[in-house]
Amino acid sequence: MTAPPNVLLLHMKKILLILLACLYTVCLLAQQTIFTKNQTGAFPIVAGLPRLVGGKKAPPIYVSANDHWLVQKAAALLQTDIEKITGVKPDTSHAIPQSTSIIIGSLDQSALINQLVQTKKLRVDSIKGKWEAFQLQVIRKPWPGVEQALVIAGSDRRGTAYGVFELSKQLGISPWYWWADVPVKTSPELWYNSSVKQFQSPGVTYRGIFLNDEAPALSQWSKATFGGFNHLFYEKVFELLLRCKANYLWPAMWGNAFYDDDTLNPVVADQYGIVIGTSHHEPMLRAHDEWRRYGTGKWNYDSNEMQLKKFWEEGIRRKRNYESIVSVGMRGDGDMPMSQSSNIALLERIVTDQRKIIANVTGKDATATPQLWALYKEVQDYYDKGMRVPDDITLLLCDDNWGNIRKLPKWNAPGRAGGYGIYYHFDYVGGPRNYKWINTNTIARTWEQMHLAYEYGVNRIWIVNVGDLKPMELPISFFLDYAWAPSQYQTDQVRAYTADWASQQFGNERASLIGPLLSRYTQYNSRRKPELLSPDTYSQVNYQEADNVVYQYRKLAAQADSIGRLLPASYQDAYYQLVLFPIKASANLNAMYAAAGKNYLYAKQGRAATNDLADSVRKLYLNDSQLTIQYNKVLANGKWDHMMDQTHIGYTYWQQPPVNKMPEVKTITPQGQASMGVSIEGSEAVWPNDSVTATLPALNNYTSPGLQYIDLFNRGTTPFTYSIETNSWLLFSAKSGQITKEERISFFVEWSSVPIGKHRVPITITGPDNNKVTVYAVLEKLEIPGRNFNTAAECNGYISMEANQYAKSIDERNTQWKHIQYIGRTSDGVTIFPTSPRSFSFKPTTAHLEYDLYTTDSGATKVMVYCSPTLPFNESTGLRYAISFDNETPQIINLHADNSEKAWAQSVSDNIRISPSTHNLSKAGRHTLNIWAVDPGIVLQKIVIDWGGVKQSYLGPPAFDAPGCLKNF
Repeated sequence: MTAPPNVLLLHMKKILLILLACLYTVCLLAQQTIFTKNQTGAFPIVAGLPRLVGGKKAPPIYVSANDHWLVQKAAALLQTDIEKITGVKPDTSHAIPQSTSIIIGSLDQSALINQLVQTKKLRVDSIKGKWEAFQLQVIRKPWPGVEQALVIAGSDRRGTAYGVFELSKQLGISPWYWWADVPVKTSPELWYNSSVKQFQSPGVTYRGIFLNDEAPALSQWSKATFGGFNHLFYEKVFELLLRCKANYLWPAMWGNAFYDDDTLNPVVADQYGIVIGTSHHEPMLRAHDEWRRYGTGKWNYDSNEMQLKKFWEEGIRRKRNYESIVSVGMRGDGDMPMSQSSNIALLERIVTDQRKIIANVTGKDATATPQLWALYKEVQDYYDKGMRVPDDITLLLCDDNWGNIRKLPKWNAPGRAGGYGIYYHFDYVGGPRNYKWINTNTIARTWEQMHLAYEYGVNRIWIVNVGDLKPMELPISFFLDYAWAPSQYQTDQVRAYTADWASQQFGNERASLIGPLLSRYTQYNSRRKPELLSPDTYSQVNYQEADNVVYQYRKLAAQADSIGRLLPASYQDAYYQLVLFPIKASANLNAMYAAAGKNYLYAKQGRAATNDLADSVRKLYLNDSQLTIQYNKVLANGKWDHMMDQTHIGYTYWQQPPVNKMPEVKTITPQGQASMGVSIEGSEAVWPNDSVTATLPALNNYTSPGLQYIDLFNRGTTPFTYSIETNSWLLFSAKSGQITKEERISFFVEWSSVPIGKHRVPITITGPDNNKVTVYAVLEKLEIPGRNFNTAAECNGYISMEANQYAKSIDERNTQWKHIQYIGRTSDGVTIFPTSPRSFSFKPTTAHLEYDLYTTDSGATKVMVYCSPTLPFNESTGLRYAISFDNETPQIINLHADNSEKAWAQSVSDNIRISPSTHNLSKAGRHTLNIWAVDPGIVLQKIVIDWGGVKQSYLGPPAFDAPGCLKNF
């Protein structure tokens, strides 16, 4: 009997779905590198023995006896890593393998690897002759009687070590297992997917970190833990660097000297293959503090040349044959500019003399010793004025200490033998203010700036100032991952980085929840560094700004708390360090400053709750200390004592305060009898007030859902009752009740009941002794024909839009608009790719963004475009965009029209650069605002159009329908 056609079709669909599911599973397994159960053809790293209940076996690890110390060490660490995961410790051997095995070796020294190459069992074309390259693959029958081997081969010692640690990471060992107490996820078995053949090599030659500004936290912690910055301390740093595929270090230098403090420091660095350098103001591998210890005379080449030469000779002599990069040039003593009498000719002579020292001491031409010249601060000015150094010296370009790159090579500039590098900052001591306490660096901004660097050919050195190392774990990981493989990180991959990193630290189950927490807290922290916060940073009355900021942090902290409670006990220490502490401490600090600001306002308004706000500030200040104690004294049984000693509250100028100091608070003595006060959104005034009418900011049916508030408060100590009467269009959270101290009454508009047009709706509030206050709500119901989802309507004399709220984006063949998630202070950013210079003209097909607007005003119109504080890295007088309304001729706007020191200081303090333009609209109604692409590198964040209604705030007016808006009702 034949089945009906519909039944056959149903069966065929089921079979197709099953086949697709199987194919999907096969594809997933093909991509997966490590299995915890045996799969067909997989290589057993640790496997169960079928005849022995609970028995497991690990193939031995083979390393040639003549291979590098670092390769031997990496193999030993892999042995330990496998034991941590499975409980089984593989044997190690130097002999020729006799059974299934893991073989580790370098092409330049491993007899085992070279034998496999000579017998054509192993092809190494993909890594041979390359810098720090490695490959992992399973080969069959490498020797007679040996069925298979997992081979980790490196082009050199570091390449081999990176291959080993790449396997460890894929097995489940986080690079931060020691530095952040990330637990190891155990598994009884481990299998390597034999079909996977991995090849990797770095995109940037030297990739590293600078331990700087390390007092009081890292210095005190290292003394308590290791006795100081000795080889025991640095061994932990070196292993971390290798597990992060880094190879370069500027050691701690505040009162410390790497070579002088412990003579084993450079020995151990060489064993681990870590290239040692010194900072931009420590030439010839001599630490700054060594001049205090051993220098004679002034740090001045004009007057003290011979003593300085002797001092520098010792720096080159003691480096021996260890890998290093020698900083050349000279700054003033203590990382200060040299005297005004210094000139280019003198500095060029200094570099020439330093190179003679290098050649004389090493017995080789100076070109054989890697060197760098850091164009830091005023040194870049010397370069711009014509100073040059020999071609083999790497030009180390720098950011402005705030994550904004100052200079890049000209596009397609002729190559230099020494190439170019970047010195970047996650931590800084200096103006406009130190930022040392906690991570404030977004992955998005780091990626965007370093992407510029890489695209412009900066690929010799990437080094980043990481302060105390902790708590910069996340940005350090990203910086080094990105330096290793720049081509793998396009914008879409960057969006997923925090989730991937969270998975590496906490497992897959919660990674999708933890990743956004990491992205969001760094975005919030980057709005304004904690050290720059003050009670008046965020407006207390306009746009609910301070309340919104506190709410957003509080919500994030609550999410972090709830996720943390779901994690096993073994993850709690790591979670506190990497997620919970930075979020809760940042939320607490912002709440404290906002409470102090509200305390000042309440005192001014005479509210009985003023003293409660003062108490709240005190409690939040105390809570900061308690969070610190938890980190220092309790976390990991006190392992990280002193690591959070950095002061961060009470700055009055650029330098840190000696101790934390709570913001000042005000107290008042309330009157005895009840006295009703009324305050409204958008004003500091208090009613009853005969001189000013209480009028709320206007609302319309397109800009917002209509949520507003009125505060009823008591100036006395006796409670009072109140009632509210108003139009039925307004729906209140409460219309009557009793006030002891204060109550915020929220309301929204039932727009379906409101007629078209503008309305002034009275809200009458009756308090004690029948005293009445009338507040007016201004409602405007608009009807916008043809409105689309992204039409922004004017309200209160302005329009505010996030840059990504455009109605249409127009790309060109060689210019595309791209989003960068989390890069904005309040949302994402928009920029153009590629980053190469471009010619432009203004045609309908020219790359631009179109914003759909509906205005109720016309005439003089001011537009403020909020952009990331990018610097004119392209040797121009400023980065430019163009702007126009409708069909008017576009205006070219220079983002750096004011490129003064004052303008720069404000832009980095506020983490935004705002550029204005003025226009004239002939009529109200529908308009199109166009933002035209001119120069690459500009990241648009926000656009505010002002007809005189914009009020003071830090973040600017909220964009229409902005996500994350505070909900009071």
